Amino acid sequence: MSTETPAGAPAPVSPQAQDPPTDERAAERRTEPVLSVRGLEVAYPLRGRRLAGRHRHVRAVAGVDLDVHQGETLGLVGESGCGKTTLGSSIMRARPEASGSIRYRAADGRVLDALALSSADAAVYRREVRMVFQDPQSSLNPRMTLRDIVGEPLRMLLGLRGRELEARVRETMERVGLHPDHLRRYPHAFSGGQRQRVSIARALVPGPRLVVADEAVSALDTSVRSQILNLLQDLQDELGLTYLFVSHDLSVVEHVCDRVAVMYLGRIVEVAPTGELFAGPLHPYTEALISAVPIPDPRLRGTRERVRLTGEVPDPSQPPSGCPFHPRCRYATDLCATEEPAPREAAPGRTVACHHAESLDLTGILGPVASDASGVDLPTRTRREPPTRQEKDT
Repeated sequence: MSTETPAGAPAPVSPQAQDPPTDERAAERRTEPVLSVRGLEVAYPLRGRRLAGRHRHVRAVAGVDLDVHQGETLGLVGESGCGKTTLGSSIMRARPEASGSIRYRAADGRVLDALALSSADAAVYRREVRMVFQDPQSSLNPRMTLRDIVGEPLRMLLGLRGRELEARVRETMERVGLHPDHLRRYPHAFSGGQRQRVSIARALVPGPRLVVADEAVSALDTSVRSQILNLLQDLQDELGLTYLFVSHDLSVVEHVCDRVAVMYLGRIVEVAPTGELFAGPLHPYTEALISAVPIPDPRLRGTRERVRLTGEVPDPSQPPSGCPFHPRCRYATDLCATEEPAPREAAPGRTVACHHAESLDLTGILGPVASDASGVDLPTRTRREPPTRQEKDT
């Protein structure tokens, strides 16, 4: 049934149009998060292992609250095994064990609960929330050509076929720096950097608004890492994308992210704007992570204290009482061993889960780290250098 207004008839006026929002309400709409995670839990049962007659569980994600705002790049950092990838895959609805709330504000203004979607809303969510995986070799089907790989989301989500599909695939491949003549080739014919460009093209082709980049550059050689980071930033500027950037490399995160969330043992322990977090962390675990960032300039090495954590990451199936970080924290007190700190706003725009955040004088990095551990220059938020033809073919 057509909803078009007949010729000559006045256009219907909605209640919203009759009562335009105030500047305050418009600003609030612009700043409300595109993705809001509340109380997210992901637990896996340990088969055959019981405690007091009950199955033990590994809490990979333990009550995470997180907001991602439109147009920003939010970095998610932490040690291996802290739950970063599980959180990202839960947002992608790839973890049926997830519970809690993942609310996404779609392009049409509706708020969708990612954990309770109808089939129609699931199609919208899959189209607008996409993922770039860590290993481009294992995430691409070796039996499919680039045309089939990049075109599959168009067929499944938008129903495109034939020339319209191929034109959209060619346009997306050119956008990520791949030659359209390579449509009939298979993934094995490309380098690691080119395969990751294919993964990015597959994520972008249906027109998403939010992209979860799970260690998107960690499997690449340092010679092409900067190219891919520049590409991601250029695409964000061009298409207005929002990124959740999962990484363990803080030197990369510092230069590409607007805000950073630090994760430890399945929990978010600190969230802050990137510059403020690196200049003055509020959580002892963040201080330890920052101190581990290599300094490529040999003249500056040894100018800051290296915080060395003692002990091992606790068993997530038997987390310690109180603060989960207290067995490894050099500032821990008796309170830390008995009471788990709740995340709170310690400063405007900064959230921390630490009993003593205000009383600690933690060390950050004074000035930006200009390159990664290999000494290769990294892109910054203010530099957008377009790739050369040679870089596009790499």
